[in-house]
Amino acid sequence: MQHAWIRFTPLAIAAAIGLSACGNEEIAQQNLSAVKNVVVIYAENRSFDNLYGHFPGANGLANATATSTQQKDRNGAPLPTLPRIWGGLTAKGVSPAVTEAMTANLPNAPFAIDDPNGFATSMNVTTRDLYHRFYENQMQIDGGRNDMFAAWADSGGLVMGHYTSDPATLPLWKIAQQYTLADNFFMGAFGGSFLNHQYLICACVPVYPNADKSPAAGSISAVNADGTSLAVAANSPASALDGPPKFVNSGNLTPDFHAVNTMQPAYQPSGNKPPANGDHALADPALPTTLPPQTQPTIGDLLTQAGVSWAWYGGAWGDALRAAQKGESGVIYGPNLTSPNFQPHHQPFNYYANQAPGTASRAEHLLDGGTDGAAFIQAIDSGKLPQVAFYKPQGNLNEHSGYTDVQSGDRHIADLIAHLQKSPQWNNMVVIVTYDENGGIWDHVAPPKGDRWGPGTRIPAIIVSPFAKRGFVDHTQYDTASILRFITRRFGLPRLAGIQARDDALVANGGQPMGDLTRALNLSGR
Repeated sequence: MQHAWIRFTPLAIAAAIGLSACGNEEIAQQNLSAVKNVVVIYAENRSFDNLYGHFPGANGLANATATSTQQKDRNGAPLPTLPRIWGGLTAKGVSPAVTEAMTANLPNAPFAIDDPNGFATSMNVTTRDLYHRFYENQMQIDGGRNDMFAAWADSGGLVMGHYTSDPATLPLWKIAQQYTLADNFFMGAFGGSFLNHQYLICACVPVYPNADKSPAAGSISAVNADGTSLAVAANSPASALDGPPKFVNSGNLTPDFHAVNTMQPAYQPSGNKPPANGDHALADPALPTTLPPQTQPTIGDLLTQAGVSWAWYGGAWGDALRAAQKGESGVIYGPNLTSPNFQPHHQPFNYYANQAPGTASRAEHLLDGGTDGAAFIQAIDSGKLPQVAFYKPQGNLNEHSGYTDVQSGDRHIADLIAHLQKSPQWNNMVVIVTYDENGGIWDHVAPPKGDRWGPGTRIPAIIVSPFAKRGFVDHTQYDTASILRFITRRFGLPRLAGIQARDDALVANGGQPMGDLTRALNLSGR
């Protein structure tokens, strides 16, 4: 699975589409002290090409070559057609259904999910979920070729689906046209939501000490000698045309006990119930998916030490806490099509001992965003946001395949931006809207070769601010931790170790460090 990575530098991409990248001299002129508030809105599970592949001036589907558009089978041979979409294109219970049989014989190429002459499945319809896991993502990327997304998927050809978005169908598209769209922004870590939420706040990977002697011992992945791919089970279908792959063990932990796929926090609200006859503020440590409390330094720790106010606003956090206090964890957590469908593994600070139940830090920094974001909106409207604010929409408003649609979340975020633009704090604000990861969906741009943990597949990112360059497509190379780089630079914080490790690895592999988002801004003379 190890191949020479295909590299697309910002200058190369810019040249390919007739635009130039900004020079370093502009960065030196910027006055970051004008920025008083940073707001991060974190949606779910979309690759760049899935939503913005037709965005004018961006490195989109028109720039894709046969190298990545033509998917290969598990033996490396080109697939004659895309595999069927196993289980059908639409999520269970969604009507009208697009069945598995209806997806047979799709051409081996990207396709529009909402094509009226095809599946005619609009952005207000919930499609089925797809694999988005640590090792599978690396196997799909295939050393930078991006040609094995269909081969190592549990959803068949759906990985190649995208939408024909425009300002009329996608409110954020219109906002991206008005401000800055970053088209070279990669998810910080390979895989799924759990790990990328962790990477967002610490540029690190959680650990499970002595996992081989713990309840989680059965979740240690069986990995090949390359360290990047899973051992395939003997009864796995040889061809992607015959069914999803099977692995010896695609677990939540690496062989050296890092947690890379979804684990649950040791504190409520958690996807795991409290211990029997135990503290309802905790999750049962005897369950194999309960991760021990983490102690790595986070951006929150650095902000607190510097006296910078900050908060994580979790959509429906209050509802989830009330359910947990009643021992009703199963009522609110499981994937479903109901509101609010709170996701505990989307609340990264709740995994850390510094924000344990009963601590002053938890009370000050882990705040209820409210059902439908009502409490977050109230803080916006009253001009009471802290200097750094993270907002996570509740499940039915986060755009995640399998349990919600694109349009509901997109409209929700656009409404948030409308409130932010009217906020008393707007004139000195930078808003970053991005997605945690690609959700298993193909993208044509190869991620740069970094470290063991990432970066993974390209995702959309929009910078909205009075300081943002207007009508600008930013080709600078970024990843999820570029948000941390920006916060670190603005507030003069120490650099988290993972940020330095990522940049060192990029350079060692012949690339360049990640940007810190300042090229998306025009702060000269302020």
